[in-house]
Amino acid sequence: MTPVRLVARPLLASTFVVGAVNALKNSDKLAAKAAKVTDRVAPLAQRAAPGAPIPTDAQTLIRINAGVLLVAAAALAAGKAPRLASTALAISLVPTTVAGHAFWDETDATAKNTQRLQFFKNAAVLGGLLLAGVDTEGKPGLAWRASHAATNTRKETKRLAKSARREAKRAKSKIS
Repeated sequence: MTPVRLVARPLLASTFVVGAVNALKNSDKLAAKAAKVTDRVAPLAQRAAPGAPIPTDAQTLIRINAGVLLVAAAALAAGKAPRLASTALAISLVPTTVAGHAFWDETDATAKNTQRLQFFKNAAVLGGLLLAGVDTEGKPGLAWRASHAATNTRKETKRLAKSARREAKRAKSKIS
């Protein structure tokens, strides 16, 4: 792992650890803000996975989200499954940002500006997570490997067909 990755991943993960700890400590206070989003998302999740034990209580969902954040942030910081960890963090960040930093609902100019700054800070962090999610650490990605495997397979098939024709030609000349 490069020195940049050794520093960048823990730095990126740190904001999620702090946010998750805060959410666990203050889940009762955050539930009212989160309800605007959880009241819409929970029924969609229940329809998408019928029969799954998906809670609808905002406070429970906040605690579950905090747990996911802690696990994913630890994985990202440690460099264990960084693409999966950054994807999980990115997915979690979107509803958290919409619920927690709805600057468009603020009437006070100072509060509106503060929420706008936090909203766009989270948008910037989302960009970092997206970059971390596609980082292959210098190794070719799946699309590149699949493309090259297909190309190599076509070349090998042509080579084998040419060899088979040559052998068939030799066999025919021996028979004649």
